[in-house]
Amino acid sequence: MGHSPHRGTPAPSCLGAPVPTACAMIYLLLGLLLIGVLLVWLGRRAQASAGLPHGRVMAIDSLPTRSLDRPLYDPVTDLSGRPDYLVEDGRHLVPVEIKSGRARAGPQPSHMLQLAAYCRLVQAHTSRRPPYGILKYADRAFAVPFTRRLEQELLRTLEAMRTGEDEMPPRSHESPARCRACSVRHACDQRLA
Repeated sequence: MGHSPHRGTPAPSCLGAPVPTACAMIYLLLGLLLIGVLLVWLGRRAQASAGLPHGRVMAIDSLPTRSLDRPLYDPVTDLSGRPDYLVEDGRHLVPVEIKSGRARAGPQPSHMLQLAAYCRLVQAHTSRRPPYGILKYADRAFAVPFTRRLEQELLRTLEAMRTGEDEMPPRSHESPARCRACSVRHACDQRLA
């Protein structure tokens, strides 16, 4: 029998384990950890660039498989709807409404009322009043406080809409394309297209 010259010398190791297995596993784990950190960073960056507050996105209406299985409903106002996003911000769900156009000097009043309606729906759904909602335009975002004054304006507008339900409001534009996309076009005697 021959004598091995390496007997008594420890085999090469990587952090105490045989080299090929341990090093490969350690590098794999470090690589996966690095990829995970990169994905979290990219997700937070995308969320911030979308104008969404920090927090967990709870529902997304813009996906074909909607995260909310049915619209939110407020039995007091008989209002239902679904915001584009719901973001969990601490103890509150914050509605986010995405607008494809650019913001002018600030949020448009009709967009603020739409966002107020979503705030009202979130409150009816969760029994917690959202402190604000977000209007995200193509070029910037606005955090709109859900004040009692804005809520009262919403309620007055809803009442005015209900009392004038049988009347067709005057057309507010001169755009045939807008008329073609209108949901009440079939009943409108002022349509352009």
